[in-house]
Amino acid sequence: MAITDWPEDERPREKLLKLGATALTDAELLAIFLRTGIPGKSAVDLARELLTEFNGLIGLFSANEHAFCQGKGLGAAKYAQLQAVLEMSRRYLREELGERDVLTNAAATRRYLKMHLRGYPYEVFACLFLDTRHRVIEYNELFRGSIDGASVHPREVIRAAMRCNAAAVIFAHNHPSGVAEPSNADVQITHQLKQALSLVEVRVLDHIIIGEDDGTSLAELGLI
Repeated sequence: MAITDWPEDERPREKLLKLGATALTDAELLAIFLRTGIPGKSAVDLARELLTEFNGLIGLFSANEHAFCQGKGLGAAKYAQLQAVLEMSRRYLREELGERDVLTNAAATRRYLKMHLRGYPYEVFACLFLDTRHRVIEYNELFRGSIDGASVHPREVIRAAMRCNAAAVIFAHNHPSGVAEPSNADVQITHQLKQALSLVEVRVLDHIIIGEDDGTSLAELGLI
């Protein structure tokens, strides 16, 4: 049965307009993005299959173009649309952070970092450089590594901080395993970087590890 034949209050688009986006399932939201199904399957049916095939939204959103285009009902145009949606989300969060002190908006800070770092199949170490009022100057992914780790070089971090005239920094990196618990190496490199940056008067405010959840803060754990 086509979605247009469903009761009006069950159709994803009408349901969203009436109840808001949060009332929809992942499949219903994806169906609105897809717009149409394929012969024999409604957009919602197709969305459910894709979520199963890609192991959820994270897998779908982080798939490269080749893998994405292998999905039923997908192609280069849909891939471009999805990348545009993701980039608009990142820019929205960037603007939200840019207007206020990140320390008073910790939830948005973590959402922003998760949007960038979640889904990578390898570790990525990034810096969120801040001005004297702790507003974002620049987000910079400095180092990439294997699934087990990334080599972080203090000299490069200092150089990047000086280039954008940062007064403070928040470090972030992802754990591809999905477990956001800090390792001894995470704590050690944080202290090494903090000591090195103190020489150029750049404060280290936090180091956030991104996993399956919203992230683990070393500052909140008292490890900085």
